[in-house]
Amino acid sequence: MVGDRRLMWEPWFVGAVVLGVLILLVREVTSPAATMVGAMVVVLVAGVVEPAQALSGFANPAPLTVAALYVLARGVEKTGALVPLVHRLLGTGRSIRVSLLRLLAPVVVSSAFLNNTPIVAMLLPTVRGWCDDHDLSPSRFLMPLSFAALLGGTITVIGTSTNIVVSGLMQEADLAPLGFFELGRVGLPITIGAFTLLILLAPVMLPDRRSIREEVDRGQRHFVMDMRVGSELDGATVGDADLREMSTVFLASLVRDGELLAPVTPDTVLHTDDRARFVGGVDDVDNLPRRDGLTHAGHDHLHDLETTDARYFEAVVGMNSPLLGRTLKQADFRSTYQAVVMGIHRSGHLLEGKLGAVPLHVGDTLLVLADAGFRTRWRDRSDFLVIQDSGHTPPATTRQALIVGVVTLAIVVAASTGLLPILQAALAGGMVLVVTRVISPSQARDAVDLDVVVLIASAFGLAAAVSQSGLADLLGGTVVGALEGLGNRAVLVGILVATIALTGLITNNAAALLMFPIAVSTATRLGLDPRGFVIAVAIGASVDFLTPIGYQTNTMVYGPGGYRFTDYARLGAPLTALVIVVVAVVVPVAWPL
Repeated sequence: MVGDRRLMWEPWFVGAVVLGVLILLVREVTSPAATMVGAMVVVLVAGVVEPAQALSGFANPAPLTVAALYVLARGVEKTGALVPLVHRLLGTGRSIRVSLLRLLAPVVVSSAFLNNTPIVAMLLPTVRGWCDDHDLSPSRFLMPLSFAALLGGTITVIGTSTNIVVSGLMQEADLAPLGFFELGRVGLPITIGAFTLLILLAPVMLPDRRSIREEVDRGQRHFVMDMRVGSELDGATVGDADLREMSTVFLASLVRDGELLAPVTPDTVLHTDDRARFVGGVDDVDNLPRRDGLTHAGHDHLHDLETTDARYFEAVVGMNSPLLGRTLKQADFRSTYQAVVMGIHRSGHLLEGKLGAVPLHVGDTLLVLADAGFRTRWRDRSDFLVIQDSGHTPPATTRQALIVGVVTLAIVVAASTGLLPILQAALAGGMVLVVTRVISPSQARDAVDLDVVVLIASAFGLAAAVSQSGLADLLGGTVVGALEGLGNRAVLVGILVATIALTGLITNNAAALLMFPIAVSTATRLGLDPRGFVIAVAIGASVDFLTPIGYQTNTMVYGPGGYRFTDYARLGAPLTALVIVVVAVVVPVAWPL
């Protein structure tokens, strides 16, 4: 019950709700935002928290600050301000370690002041293109790119949305919010040490793997075949000719008089000399010439379509995608997206068989055949975490890039000197980008990831329930009871490790919101200032080096890098160990326990 009086059932009830949230997030039953909103409603209806507490996140500066910084990030991505610099810095590729050093240094610096997600999205095609030019595997560079972006986020309060969320929670708990560079006391030594480990270990620990496009280019004969439509099928529909719903192959597109027709529906009428493109296993497509009305168009190749108005895109499925758990057929992918999936890359492998029957997972990379406007239509939606045009060339630095740079610098100066709070500075910066037409109002609106904003705002209600019900005290007491005999540092490390583990399972912001009240309660039980414990939560939720799903940038490079799930732990385990050691040594000194 709300207030000082607590009913015995409340901590157990809230614990069950939290456990349900964890299960739903891990199993990807629905989007994280929907899960968190549902949990907030449950604890509100049960009377564990008052409406003002349940909805406090929607009035907190944190979600609005994150939304404003998304607008700034969209301006950075659109202008491509970092791309020419990075392309020059990468060098000749003769030494992987030297190239990594030249790539990761500016990424770390820039991600301390800019949202790391658009930085990775902007640089991903540049790095891959450079790897192609120098015959190097992108798997040696893309995971370090993501990890470097995470490291930069530990230096300032605006480096990642997690830091902003924790700062907002501190205000709710009557603690002073994070200073602009306060996290840097522990974040800077973590960044220096982990940066060094990345340069030394990445060339040794990371595999030499191909991305989906490379596998398609090298192995296209295994699943693509072009057939010419004969006069026997002239005037018949695709459905009448029984060409669309075959057991293990499907008709992806038609080329008629040089124009691409895709997607193909059962009602599409066939004409003589249409060129039909089928996708399937080699044994299955080899049987196609035996069907009446089809003859082999042997001189046609996969790249022929690039001479039409269609092109290939690589689209990565993220945590909030409505495609999760559904097959392409169930999602009616062709009609919904006006595109055809030519291949699915998962855990370092190109999937074989009938693609329409494969349930999609987080991190799956789809090779999509669509019209040139596909990326524009879907880039700012939750359906895909990132969309890369196979032939896309990032924009060159322009006058608009200079405006973005000045606005970013102004936000940093205003927020770090206390001239303006972070929220006001970020909102003013976003407004300047719109007024100067760096981005349009519609682009600013689309840039905001509402799922993330709603997740953060609604999770404040669940965090309040964890604290209000007594669950935080119960869990804090358990941590203290188990580790107090080993000293305050051991308790601090316990909070940190729990946060890192949760982040790898349920994403960074959700982990920070759930662990915050537990950290505060634990410190209070020990009679200590909770600030150091809160700092440990912020760091632990910002540095997921162990899984591809705990942080957005890790998911973005999962498919394009051709990685497997275990590749992250291989390189990430030494980095995580370093984080734990640095936090255990530095935090008790910088924020005395």
